[in-house]
Amino acid sequence: MQKKRFILMFVICLCLHVVCHASQTLTAKKVDNPPVIDGIGSDDVWKNAEEIFTHDKVADIDISLKSVYTDSEIFFLVSFPDEDESRTHKSWVWDEIIKLYTVGGDREDCFVIKWNMEPHPVDLSIRGGTEYRADTWYWKACRTDPSGYADDKIQILSVEKTEDSLPVLDGNGGTMYLVRQGDKGRPAYKTKVQIGYRSDVVPRYKVKEPFGSRADIRAKGLWRDGAWTIEFGRKLKTGNKDDVQLDVSGRYLFGVSRYETAGRKPDAETAQPLYGSGDVSEDLSLRFEKKQ
Repeated sequence: MQKKRFILMFVICLCLHVVCHASQTLTAKKVDNPPVIDGIGSDDVWKNAEEIFTHDKVADIDISLKSVYTDSEIFFLVSFPDEDESRTHKSWVWDEIIKLYTVGGDREDCFVIKWNMEPHPVDLSIRGGTEYRADTWYWKACRTDPSGYADDKIQILSVEKTEDSLPVLDGNGGTMYLVRQGDKGRPAYKTKVQIGYRSDVVPRYKVKEPFGSRADIRAKGLWRDGAWTIEFGRKLKTGNKDDVQLDVSGRYLFGVSRYETAGRKPDAETAQPLYGSGDVSEDLSLRFEKKQ
């Protein structure tokens, strides 16, 4: 009896810790009709949805977040300021001296929603020093937006070094190892190899229709008047082992980032020096509002 009581108290404390670990909670509102994923964000369902703001410390901007859900799907509306629209990425640039194409310094705009997949709370930042496995929804203005999707990946932060891992320093000066893996299936883009001169600048990527678990997340972004608006949509439960499965009775730890969370240092040679150096600045919690 005493052992059962201890286990019960442990579970209650763990649940409270999960809730309290996140500094803000985003409430997904139940709706009958889903929004259109077009990046405009003008659907009526968004008007009564709760809005929260989180500050991205790397980009130094405030990000607006809203969420609604139906019986089978969840949707997010994201908006943040951006001075210009960047829809090209690592374009092939002709080098007249060596007579070959080289990778250009242009970088696409992107946005990441990152979900904790551990059964316990973690610090979802790269520098937090805790191991985790995270489901990342990765919208890319050049590579995925034209097909109407966000990329679906797994991010693993561990003390174990592997062949494909990237070393990153945690906040205490220790070394952790970051691995990014695409979900099973085909992504929404393919690299094009350009042989022989065609023009001074040539697109590097070809848009494709994704399939499999890599095609779980629909997403569309629209830039206008100095800001991006992006809409995301996904099934609550995809049935895929490489995805976070969402139940309306639960709470879920997540974070967002304006830049790719790849753990790289700023690169002054690129059009977006902070590209690849993004990180989750604030752990957030998602809960589901029950329809009255």
